[in-house]
Parts: sequence; structure tokens; C-alpha cells
Amino acid sequence: MSEMITADLVDLDLSADTREAAARALAERMLARGRVTDLDGFLADVAAREARMPTGLDGGIGIPHCRSAHVTEPTLAFGRSTAGIDFGAADGPADLIFLIAAPAGADEAHLTILSSLARQLMDAEFTSALRAVTDAGAAAALIRGEEGAEDDAAGAEAGAEAGARPGVAHAEAGGEAGAEVGADAGGGSGAGAGADGAARPFRIVAVTSCPTGIAHTYMAAESLENAGREAGVEVVVETQGSAGFTRLDPAVIAAADGVILAHDVPVREKERFAGKPTVDTGVKAGISRPAELIAEVREKAARGEATAPAAGTPVDRAGAPGEGYGTRLRTWLMSGVSYMVPFVAAGGLLIALGFAIGGYTVNKAPSVMDHFVWTEADSWGALLFQIGGVAFGFLVPVLAGYIAYGMADRPGLVPGFVGGAIALTVNAGFLGGLAAGLLAGGVVMAIGRAPIPAALRGIMPVVVIPLVSSAVVGFLMFVVIGKPIASAQKGMTDWLNGLGGANAVLLGALLGLMMCFDLGGPVNKVAYAFATAGIAVADPSDSAMKIMAAVMAAGMVPPLAMALATTVRGGLFTRTERENGKAAWVLGISFISEGAIPFAAADPLRVIPSSMLGGAVTGALSMAFGATLRAPHGGIFVVPLIGNPFLYLVALAAGVCVSAASVIVLKGLRRQGAQDAEGDPETSGASAAVPKESVTA
Repeated sequence: MSEMITADLVDLDLSADTREAAARALAERMLARGRVTDLDGFLADVAAREARMPTGLDGGIGIPHCRSAHVTEPTLAFGRSTAGIDFGAADGPADLIFLIAAPAGADEAHLTILSSLARQLMDAEFTSALRAVTDAGAAAALIRGEEGAEDDAAGAEAGAEAGARPGVAHAEAGGEAGAEVGADAGGGSGAGAGADGAARPFRIVAVTSCPTGIAHTYMAAESLENAGREAGVEVVVETQGSAGFTRLDPAVIAAADGVILAHDVPVREKERFAGKPTVDTGVKAGISRPAELIAEVREKAARGEATAPAAGTPVDRAGAPGEGYGTRLRTWLMSGVSYMVPFVAAGGLLIALGFAIGGYTVNKAPSVMDHFVWTEADSWGALLFQIGGVAFGFLVPVLAGYIAYGMADRPGLVPGFVGGAIALTVNAGFLGGLAAGLLAGGVVMAIGRAPIPAALRGIMPVVVIPLVSSAVVGFLMFVVIGKPIASAQKGMTDWLNGLGGANAVLLGALLGLMMCFDLGGPVNKVAYAFATAGIAVADPSDSAMKIMAAVMAAGMVPPLAMALATTVRGGLFTRTERENGKAAWVLGISFISEGAIPFAAADPLRVIPSSMLGGAVTGALSMAFGATLRAPHGGIFVVPLIGNPFLYLVALAAGVCVSAASVIVLKGLRRQGAQDAEGDPETSGASAAVPKESVTA
């Protein structure tokens, strides 16, 4: 195995002033050594990872990292900045920058070495030495873990030597880790209490995980372990990283007094921690404030509060302490919407097919249980229509139930579904479902915070929580808020039905902008949920069907525009982007906006505004043409179900052309600017030192 970092992968005078420029400067060193095969493709993967969560850490550290198909072997590049570079850390810019590149299929030994480095970054002596070192070779040796910079071999081949370094502990070893950490805390074995149970220290088991499983996972583990030693608490951590994970010994879990889950992806086998007081938060909280998390779980245990859920929630987490309420609310709502959308797609397409086969009077057909003729098209149309209507009947209960699930896990399902069903009963509709889900989740979370005697904990999720929460939510929906919400729902429906002319066109443009802003993200989902809510009835209004048509057309624009742009002006795009463009044709016609994400991640300042411009044009034209759509999904394949299909396709084509032309012009201007800078005699000396690929916006 070649060395993961060498002297030529170190820049002790990194002159970049932005995180993108820093990543490019370090990645170019990897490219020069053959560790990266496609610079732009790799940087797009780095940018996509950075977009999910900033990689800056307190203490002046930036760790941009990703797993990429453009990396040949696990590689690390290090840069030291005098001015500091903003990587999104709360305490300011970073001066120590580590670019970590892992292949898509990296083996466990390599990833273990990277995890050891992540743990080292939590050691103040290690970071101080990096700030003081004056020679690139010495810096590389220090990062490799060589003592005195004498041994040029990778000192952490199997990750075993890392345990001898300051601050590095092998908590991945499950039960063995319990014994080691327990000895550090002066409490004996971490596997169980001694004869004198009262004398032993408080015991915590923890799980850390992050989207790539390379850096934050292990840094959070190290931080929690260090904080535990300082507090006299036994902390045993299971790291669920890219190198796999070794399960905690069941005896260690059984003996634990509390659980900390610091994660940005779902915890695997979460049911193992059922019945334990739990703190559930994001992985960065495990790095930045471990002492607070330990204190919080001890307080919960003392009060007998909320226990770990029996299974993972449908969202990454329900909202970490310290996050804004708006962020948590968006996460909860997206949980409900993500589970509702399949019902919308199935029910909506079935209803649309029912109308296509049975005609527009199919909604007046008798029940197929009373009248069904196998040889009549009208009977088959009625059958599809009535099945779709049944599927639509689940929309609001599913929305409410899974909003509550995202907030409070499985105990929230029963009151959420009950509240959603009541919303339908009182004609509160989609808005009532949102309110019912939030109420149900809030009630269950409040019950979970109440002190519960140990004897009752076993029946709480099965009997007490469903009973009490359903009664409370039912009372509020029937007596207190149901009727006002129903009135608001009717007012919104009447407003939509009254839209016409310029107002309808402006609404179409706004929805088009929203659909193309984050390409399948929260803003996109809000617009889509708004449209599907309008047609989620057996007989939707004409205005609701126009909105659905505008939303689907606008959502198809970004991937189709990028596909067209790569076909017309392929020279403006990398080889990887041109390959992605071929796939974007299929994704675009299928109404999958996410097909444009690779392009947006690589060049957001040009791709996203161009996509929004085209989406606004398509949304406005679709509304102006009066195109209607009963189906909530399907893309080009449901054109036969669209009202005014020819003009609908004209609106779609216009937006695609506008968006493609815009991105071509913007990328062309960037390239021209770069060429002018290289050709300017007054700047030729400066430009000669900078590779052409490094010139960015």
C-alpha cells in the first residue's frame, strides 16, 4: 500500500481564500500524483458532500471529504492557511485544512487509517504540532503518526498503533472498549455492575455516524470518550462508519444507564437501545458539546424520562438540540410528505386512468361491487377510479401519522393517524392533517418527558401513550381547532378557483421557481405538496389541476435543460457531466428533478439560476395555456391525461430552451473570462502559476 500522505500532498502556505478554492488547490496535488482521475468530477463530489453539512469544526479545522468514483486510492492532502478559510464552523475560519479522498469501494484497512486521523484531530497536542511544523515532509510524517519522522512507513496500517497516540481510543471494539474506557474512568469493567452497584460510575453507550462515515463519525466518538473521562463517566462508543461497525456487546448495552445517539444518518439496529434514557442529536453536537450531551442523558436518567425508540424514525433525526425550530419543523413535515407521496402517485394515476378509460362521468358510476361487466371499458374505468379513490382516502391520515412518527417515533403513529382521520371527518383536509400530525407528535413528546415509574415503562408505548395521546388529539381536532381549519381550507380552495389571468400566471411562475430552486429539496417538496393537495380529492377543481400541470412541467425543466446543454455545447462540460447529461434525458422526461443535482453541485451559481429561470417560464406558460393534469406524477408518460397537451409541451420546451441557453451563456462567459486572463500580457506571469482548471467564479 502506498503512503496515504506524502510531502508533495502538503501545502504549508495555502493561499486560497474560499473553501472551493482550497479544495481545488489540494485536489490538484492529488491529481498530479494520480490519486484523482477527474478533477472536476471529484470536486463536484466534494461540493455535494459539503452541501449536506458544513465540514468546519471548532478549533480552526476544516475537513472537506467524500467518497468518489474518481479517486484511485484513499488519499489525504493537508493545507495550512495563514488568513483562515471559512468552512462553516461556529468559532470562525479554519487554518488547518484536511482534504480526505476515499474511493467508492475503499477497503476497511484504508478507512481505518482515515478514522484514526479523524480521532487525532481531537487531540490539542497533535493540532498544535501541525501549526508549528515548518517542513512539509515533517508534517506528512506527523500526520502518518511516525515518531520523530524517522519511519517512512504508514504507522497506522491496521489502526492498532493509533491507540497509543494521545486522545485516540479504539471504541469500535465493542465489549473490549467497555473494559478499556471503564478502566480509564476508574469504574472497572464496562460490561456490568460490580457487587456494589452504587459505587460504580454512570455508564453511557453511544453511537456516532455521519453521511460519508469517514471523519465526523470518529471525531464525535473521540470527543465523547474524552468528555466522559473528564466527567468520571464510562462512555463506550460504537462508530457506524464506512469501514463497517462492530456491534457493542449486549452486556455493555444492558448495563448502560443512558444512550447518546449522535448521527446524521439513521442508526443501524436502533432497537438494541430500547428502554434506555436517550439523547438523540446530530453528529456535530457530539464533537462540539459532548459534556452537555453527557449531562443531559444523566438528567434524563435521574428523572426516568424518554426511552430510546424501538426502531429508527423515517428521518435522519427528529431535530438536534440547538437547531432552530424552523429546521426541525421542516424535517418533521418532510417525513410526512415523503410517506404521503406514494399514496398520491398511486391514487392519482389510478383516478386519471379511470377517467381516461371510462370518460369524465366515471365518478358517477355505481360501485363495482354492485355492477361490473368484464367486457365493458366503462366498468374497468370505474374500477380503477374507485381503487384510486380508496388510496386517496389514506392521504391525510398517512401525512398526519408520519409527521407524528418523525417527531416521536412509533408511539406517534396511532394519535397521528386518528387525528388525520378526524381531519377528513370535519372537512379540514390537508391543512387539518398537518395540524393533527404536529399535535400528535407534540403530545407524545410531552408524555415522554413526564417522570414514569419503572414498573410502567414496559406498557407505556403499547397502552398508555396511544390511549392518552389519541384522546387528547381527538378532543382538540373535534372541539377546538377542526372547524377553524376547515374554514381556512374552504377559503383557500375558493381562492384557487377564483384565480385567473395575470394572477394565475404569476402563481405558475412562483411554483416554477420553487420547483427548480433546490431540485427535490424542501422548497421543491413544498410546491409539490401544495399541488398534490389540490388534486387529492375524487373531483378536483379546474384550478387545482392547472396548478398540478404547472408544477410537474417546471420540475421536468432542470434535468432536460442540462441534457440539452451538454448535447449542444458539450465542450463547456466535463466528460463526467456529459455522461450525466445522457441519463438526465430519461430522468427529466420521468419528472425526476434530482437528475440535475450533479450539475448544480459542480456549478451552483450558473446551473441553479438558469434552472429557476426556465422553470418560471414553463410554470407561467402552462398556467396561461390552461393545461390541466389529474395525475400527480408520470412526466411525459401521462401526456394523454393532460388537458391541452400540445400547448403543455410547448410550455415545457420553452422553459427547457431558456434554461439551456442561459447555462450555456453563463458557462461560456466564465470560460472566456478565464482565457482573457491567461492571454493578458500584464497578468501572464501570475496566470502561468495557476492551472486553467482552477479559475472559478
